[in-house]
Order: sequence, then C-alpha cells, then structure tokens
Amino acid sequence: MGSIVAGTLLLTATGLFSQAVGFLYRIALSRLIGAEAMGLYQLVMPVYSVLMSLTAVGLTVAVSTLTARYHALGDTGAVRLTLRRAMGCFLLVAVPLGAVVVLASDPISVYLMGDARTRLGIALLAPCVLLTGVENLHKHCFYGMGRVGPPAASETAEQLVRAGAVLALLVLLPTRSEEGTVGLIVLGMVLCEVCSATVLALLLWRYWQRNPPAPAQGQVRYSRLAATAIPVGVTSLVGTLLGSANAVLIPARLVAGGAQASQAMAQFGVVCGMTLPMLALPTGFVGALGLVMVPDLARRTARGNRQATARFLDRAVSATSLLMAPALALLTVVGPTLGELLFREERVGAFLLPLAVGTLLGCYQGVLSGALNGLGFQGRGARNAILSDVAQLACTWVLVPRWGLGGFVLGFVLSALVGAGLNLVCVLRAAKLRARPMAWFARPLLAALFMGAWCQLFFRILLRASCPAGWACVLCVLMGLVLYSAALLAQGLSPSDLLTRRGRAEREEGGRCGS
Repeated sequence: MGSIVAGTLLLTATGLFSQAVGFLYRIALSRLIGAEAMGLYQLVMPVYSVLMSLTAVGLTVAVSTLTARYHALGDTGAVRLTLRRAMGCFLLVAVPLGAVVVLASDPISVYLMGDARTRLGIALLAPCVLLTGVENLHKHCFYGMGRVGPPAASETAEQLVRAGAVLALLVLLPTRSEEGTVGLIVLGMVLCEVCSATVLALLLWRYWQRNPPAPAQGQVRYSRLAATAIPVGVTSLVGTLLGSANAVLIPARLVAGGAQASQAMAQFGVVCGMTLPMLALPTGFVGALGLVMVPDLARRTARGNRQATARFLDRAVSATSLLMAPALALLTVVGPTLGELLFREERVGAFLLPLAVGTLLGCYQGVLSGALNGLGFQGRGARNAILSDVAQLACTWVLVPRWGLGGFVLGFVLSALVGAGLNLVCVLRAAKLRARPMAWFARPLLAALFMGAWCQLFFRILLRASCPAGWACVLCVLMGLVLYSAALLAQGLSPSDLLTRRGRAEREEGGRCGS
C-alpha cells in the first residue's frame, strides 16, 4: 500500500503543478487571443478528443491493465510484447485516419464544426494525435509496471514546453486572423508532443536495457488487447462525439435563443475556456488517483485479493470527498474575484456555484469509472458514461434556447449526477463493498459547506476593508483550511481518520467492507 500512496502523492503533486501551469497558460492565452478566439479553440479540441478516442484511448487503458497483470505475475516478456502489439495497432489506425483528417479538414470545419476558421487547427491535429498516442502508450506501460517517476517527470516538462511553445509562437508570429491564431496554438501542441514522445520512448528503452525482459511465458493475444481496448475506446468515442456535439450546439442554441453569433461564441469561450478550467485546478488528485487505481486494481484482481480491493476503493472515495469538497467550496467563494483578477473577465464568476457542484460530481464519476476499469467491468462504465453524456446533450438542446447558458449548467450538473450515481451502484456490486454515505459524502460535504459560508463572510469583510484582492484570496484560503479542519474535528473526524477508518464516527457507524 505504501508504494500506491507514494505513487498517488507523486502524481498528485505533478498533476497539481500541471494544473497550475496550465491555468497560468490559459490566463496568458485568453489575454493574447480574446474570448472569441478562445471559443474557436474550444471547438477544435473536440476533434482532437474524437481522434484520440478512435486511436489511442482504449489501447492505453489496455496497456496499463495488461501490463499490471503480467508484471504482477512476473512475466516481463509479456509486458514488452503487449506494448509492441498495442503500438502496432495504434499506428495501423492513426496514420490513415490522420491523412483523411488533413485532406478533409475543410469540410470538417465548415459542415461539422460550423465555422471555417477552425480548418487550419483541425489539419494540424493529425501529427499531434500521432505523437500523443505514442507518448501515452509508453506512459501507461510505466504506470502498469508501477513506475510513476518517468511519466510524472515527462508530464511536468510537457506542460512547461507546451505553454512556452504556444505563447512564443503567438508572440513571435502575430496574426490578425482567428484561423491563424488557432493554427499557431495547435502547432505549439505538436512541438510539445515531439519532445514528450521522444523523451518517454528513450526512458523506456533505457529501462529495458537495464532490466532485460525474459521471454514471454504465454501468448499476448490481440483478443486480450481488444477485450479491454474496444469497450473503453467505444465509450470514449461515443462520449467524445456527444461532447463534441454539445460543444458545437451550445453556440448554435444560444443563437437560436436570440443571441448574436459573436456574443454566443464569447460566452461559450468564457465558461468552457476560463470558468471550468479554474474549477479544474484542484482536480489533479483525481487524475493521479485514476492513473494509479486502474493498474493497482488489475494487480489485486489477478491475485484474487478482494478484501484489499474493497479497502482501497473505500479509501479512494473518502479521499475524493475529503480533498475535493473544500477545494471547490473555496473556489466558489474566491472564484469571481480571482477570475476577474486573472482573466480580466467579469463573466468568469457566472454560474460558479452550480458548476462547482457539477465538477465535484464529475470527480466522483471519474474515480468510480477508473475503479470499474480496474475491476474489469469496462462495459458497465461505458454504459454509464454514455447515459451521462446523453443527459448533457438533451439539456443543451432543450434548455439552452430558453435559459441561455443556465440550461447548459443545469445539464452539466445533472449529467455528472447520473454518471456518478450509476458508477457508484456498479462499483458497490462489483467489489461487494458496503456503502458508507455518512463518512464518504455527508460529513466532508457538511464541513465544506460550513467552511464556505464563513469564508464568504470573511472574504466580503476583507474586500470592504480595502484589502488587496490577491491577499484577500490568500487569507481566505488559509482561514478555510482552519475552519474545515475544525468542522471535521467537531464531527469526531480528522483527515487521517477518514483515510484510515480509525475515527470515532466510523466505529459508531460500524461500516465494514465486504470481503
């Protein structure tokens, strides 16, 4: 368990650093290109997600899962063979698909994205996807072997290189057209992926040189890769297509509700390019936990250790509530001021509270989805993700013309609730785990609400006392940490109690994990 905690902490630190760098990068990017160009960039990214879903997403999960199982059984030859076969499958699909995207970039931008200014960015996505897929396959092979150091270092460098490359291109090669601006952003991403893919490939080659794998003890069949890759890939593809449709529909449905096209694109850029990334700042823990969880649960499943699996899941859900609830509560308080201070955009604070609720639910959904993948129930996770995305799309279509962005926000919350709820039910059944709603949800959330209410009052007092906005945010965060800890202690809990299950409240509740 110690290696799992150490790996999660390392990836959490890396993720938080990457989130911070990415957030600062978005601040600089929004100031350089404006809200409308940011909206166009948000239109291009769903195409990137679709291409990744078609080519790499399922294979990366398959590599992580199978590598963990073979590594747990000591079959290092099968680990290397798994990566080779996954790489071959990826290139077989990605190269011709990338050529099609380049040749068809004009009709894709006009007829699918609804804006011809996205053409150059879409064409440049082909090499970006090819390099990203190679990078991710090597990265998830490291994760499967329990080595998080090399991918963590690569991830940190990747964020710095991406931010530097994109911003340098925008400054050194200024363009007045939005199409050229989006193209420069994607070109910077390509340059970043060249570095990341090369570094990870060299690191893995060096690892094999120092630790030569023995001949594979068994056959690594393509059917085993497909059994994991296809459900995950199809889920990701369907979800991405629904998400892409949602991204395209939001500006269109705003226009249908009476907004001007440029105004609709700007509103879309503020919410999806500024507000949601700001709320995503503390979610690095969730991504790190997911990366560690999938191979770890695969190893435990291969060894038949159900009791340890249940304990791990219990702590994962508790940790998600313990860390994400107060972080998002604090962002709800300081977010409007922080958004205006950093982005110079007063609309960043709009809908912040419901979006924070949806982000928290999305954290639960992501952690539980990783649990299903690790337990080998990819099909159930696929079904739940699709139902969640359908709920979001339906709300966008029906509610946005009537309520504007409020309709999208409502759909954001409802879709995350559907996904998290369905995933929770499936995980409880698959792991034979007894739910502990008070310890998992009620107590951390009540402590976060208590903290948020008092921090809101404290923050207003500071601002009225002419305290500088930056210092007011810092003081509010420090006060929030103290209040949150006090609220947990008042309930007979502490952060260590929630993670180790030794608290007085747990003893009173008497909840135990099934074996």
